[in-house]
Amino acid sequence: MSLETARLHLRPVTASDVATLFSIYGDPATNTFNPAGPYPDIQYAETVMNRWLTHWQQNGFGNWAISFRDAPERVIGFGGLSVVTHADITVNNLGYRFATEAWGKGLATEFALGAVKYGFDALTLPEISAVVRSNHLASQKVLEKAGLKYIREIHDVKNAPPSLLYSLRIEAWRKE
Repeated sequence: MSLETARLHLRPVTASDVATLFSIYGDPATNTFNPAGPYPDIQYAETVMNRWLTHWQQNGFGNWAISFRDAPERVIGFGGLSVVTHADITVNNLGYRFATEAWGKGLATEFALGAVKYGFDALTLPEISAVVRSNHLASQKVLEKAGLKYIREIHDVKNAPPSLLYSLRIEAWRKE
């Protein structure tokens, strides 16, 4: 299911996106706040892509390749909604990562707002959550602008400080 926001075009990922996935997720700059660090090689990106494609087949939603509406052939990021288990809980996870050239333009907020709306309007998910590192203030602001609220710390990465769990229930979203 493709989706458009004011400036962005979102389409389901395809196997042909793996090189772009590696270029974005393998970039040390885009992993500044990721304790696991950048993807080590293209094979790792292929494993992740296969997991994303399987998620789409099993759930009918998942990660999108993100591009500008006026240049849909050039992917600038990836993000979406996926069922993920973090620490002791399973959530409908909102996640995203953009190439550095897309930073500072409000695109993550625009994406997050569109994904949340899609998750609640089209998928009628009962709740959407996100996990962010405590020192990643920009991403925390994106989640707050999308309506998610801080819930609690979770220990989702072994031998790393806890992450922060943000969440928004459909009832609260409908009231806003």
